[in-house]
Amino acid sequence: MLRHVSQNLLRQRNRLRRLIVGPQMLAFLPALVLGAFWFGGEATLIALALGLPALYALLGGFSRQAPQPIRACDGVTGLPLRDSLEAALTSAMTGSRSARRATACFMVAIDDFDVIVERYGRTAGDHILTRTGERLRSVLRNDDLACRTGSAAFGIALAPVSHLDIEAAIQMASRLQVSAEEPIILDNTVIYVSASIGFCLGSRTPDVSGDGLIQATATALGEAMRNAPSAIRSYSDEMRRSERSRHTFADEAAEALENGEIRPHFQPQISTDTGRITGFEALARWTHPERGPVAPVDFLPILENAGKIARLGEVMLSRSLEALRAWDDAGLEVPTIGVNFSSDELRNPKLIDRVKWELDRHDLKPDRLSVEVLETVVAASPEDMVTRNVNGLARLGCRIDLDDFGTGHASISSIRRFAVGRIKIDRSFVMKVDRDAEQQRMVAAILTMAERLGLETLAEGVETPGEHAMLAQLGCNHVQGFGIGYPMPFDAAGDWMRARIASWQDPPRITRREG
Repeated sequence: MLRHVSQNLLRQRNRLRRLIVGPQMLAFLPALVLGAFWFGGEATLIALALGLPALYALLGGFSRQAPQPIRACDGVTGLPLRDSLEAALTSAMTGSRSARRATACFMVAIDDFDVIVERYGRTAGDHILTRTGERLRSVLRNDDLACRTGSAAFGIALAPVSHLDIEAAIQMASRLQVSAEEPIILDNTVIYVSASIGFCLGSRTPDVSGDGLIQATATALGEAMRNAPSAIRSYSDEMRRSERSRHTFADEAAEALENGEIRPHFQPQISTDTGRITGFEALARWTHPERGPVAPVDFLPILENAGKIARLGEVMLSRSLEALRAWDDAGLEVPTIGVNFSSDELRNPKLIDRVKWELDRHDLKPDRLSVEVLETVVAASPEDMVTRNVNGLARLGCRIDLDDFGTGHASISSIRRFAVGRIKIDRSFVMKVDRDAEQQRMVAAILTMAERLGLETLAEGVETPGEHAMLAQLGCNHVQGFGIGYPMPFDAAGDWMRARIASWQDPPRITRREG
């Protein structure tokens, strides 16, 4: 009975509180004041003026919570940003320790998003981001939080739950991935995307804080993106050690670039008509003082991520021209040296001046330098600094080689626009060309096109005498590959040339196929 009475009194108090404390009180306040003065005079008016504030305080009107700070949201997706993710995770981890509940952070990244934007445009990219954000939200509970944390990345703070293990987290990650990878229809075009996901349980983070959990999740996402597309990775201590090792390796690579450990090795190119040396290609190689040779596939991406590719290009150009000058002084005939120029270098407005300075410094004519540009760069470059630089180098007198031809879908018009003088046929077309009729037809088509356009040709990756002979019969001008010679340090390249000259015999000409 007493409990029932108490509950009724509490309900009446709450109703009175809502009436007095709520904003509707502003509508009745003038009427209360006038009524008090009309019926009770000044004494009643004074009592009302003193009593209302006291009643307001008694009902908790002054104890209302302070307004929460307004956090910024992303302009494209409308989702909160990283600071909201960190605040939510900090709150979840603090509460989870006291209530013995679990939380986790997930990060979702759209694979190759820059390629998607390049292909479909920025508007399509924004549409994909918006739809992805909506789809991720649809998988989550009301208390979970989804944020945008990068150009194509989303972070998710999981509200505390009573039980969360690695298996449940993987299932959650799979649901997020499935939702993010649903095809997107835009202007009657179906766009397919893939997504990589990294996650970390709150109980596994090395730093028990919102920021620490985000950092651990970002490490897991990085590992997933290295195994993309559509990879899922959970954070572990081993992953953290590997991440530290990569950072150490990156520092060593940057230092090696400056102290001379990374230097050019030279791979010979020869004429299929005469067998004579027509040039060398300079390829970056790293010999670590303790680890020994480090594969380019291991250190080039590290230098690229560290923003050191342009610096690598400077080192390679200077040392390659230095080698060419030294061979000239030694009486060794090397017509040209080929140096790869990255897209970062080709966007440098001072590139032509730097090349001219290097050529003058080594007393070399511009036609001794072959500027090698990837076909993917040519195919993707509009009328911008890349085009102006390549054409400027061609006007200077440098040779322009289109590298990895057949992999980047460069049009004939773009080949002419970039003043290309020679195309280098990619290894994928050369492999087994002596035994595969389809390969022969493909190479023959490329060579016919090049001949009609007045371009020289060089086949890369020639490894067997059979491939060499077939390319010569088909009419390819030059060949390069392990079957001719491996990339060699400067001294070894000189010895290789001397040995070749000492045993020189004019080879019989190989008769080309007609038709």
